[in-house]
Amino acid sequence: MARLDEAKLQSFVGKMLGDLGGAYSIPTVRVGLRLGLFKALHRTGPISASGLAAAAGGLTERYVREWALAQAANGYIDYDSTSQMFSLSPEQAMVFVNEDSPVYLEGAFDLAAAMIEGEPKVEHAFRTGGGVRWGDSAGCLFCATGAFFRPGYVNNIVQTWLPALQGIEEKLASGARVADVGCGVGFSTILMAKAYPNATFVGYDFHEPSIGEAESHARTHGVDDRVKFVAATAKEIKDTGFDLVTSFDCLHDMGDPRGCADHMRRILKKDGSWMIVEPIAGDRPEENMNPVGRLYYNASTMICVPTSLDQEVGEGLGAQAGEAKLSEVIRSGGFTQVRRVVTGPFNMVLEARLSS
Repeated sequence: MARLDEAKLQSFVGKMLGDLGGAYSIPTVRVGLRLGLFKALHRTGPISASGLAAAAGGLTERYVREWALAQAANGYIDYDSTSQMFSLSPEQAMVFVNEDSPVYLEGAFDLAAAMIEGEPKVEHAFRTGGGVRWGDSAGCLFCATGAFFRPGYVNNIVQTWLPALQGIEEKLASGARVADVGCGVGFSTILMAKAYPNATFVGYDFHEPSIGEAESHARTHGVDDRVKFVAATAKEIKDTGFDLVTSFDCLHDMGDPRGCADHMRRILKKDGSWMIVEPIAGDRPEENMNPVGRLYYNASTMICVPTSLDQEVGEGLGAQAGEAKLSEVIRSGGFTQVRRVVTGPFNMVLEARLSS
């Protein structure tokens, strides 16, 4: 038995205290977001606990004071010990207040809570080898997932990802037909539709409650006249002749991603493009031993792999499949050109084509 290294032990315990502190912050942050405490703090500037309780709509001061001290200990808000005032810096506001910020993280906290809620079902799947149907593991996993991805979509789809594709911006501007496969609650589809009013869009997802949410969002944003949402798996899509197919953060969740690739080839025009947005990952596990890989591996254990194993084939790619594996899967569907067109801190964007 190896001899205990006391310094390593203390370092590891220190890491665990930090990790547990982050875990313990999940419910208090979610309460603060739902009750508008972060927004009230941003609106008022430096304020006492009693003032913050009043500014947030007449909450109970004793709870608000403990909450504010917890967030100050987290480093999520600032505390002046002399004045006993709390405040929110511009950087903290980017995470907790500005909903269109690329680092707005409300959805991430909700997703963490959904993973904890789904723990018993995933544990059962560990024992049986089965899967957990998408949307069944937690009360609103699909809502949390949509909220988690939305900031990245708001800041990247139109600005960076679509312009990186070969000739697609011109097609969209002149009236392309687009299929958004695995559209979830429709954020990606609607963002594209608002940016390209001459194009028409169909969002497909196999989860009917997500499609219902997507239709509601389309009406709210006034694009329901040229955006349609359909409940269908990727291989059930009957329409063809699309100029562009998009798949945002979903190929690795599919039970049969190879069958999906084959069907995407069939529904695309011969000069069309398939844009596949996937979590950033290296091709070898050791390349993913970093903060982003840590998030994705844990989420993949609790969500992505169980979702895939519940479906037909159940390939279980996982959120950290890597470019080489994803490209092999895409090429197996008959695509001759697969290239990475964008690399970001959280995502990679691949373009698949039938011709150069």
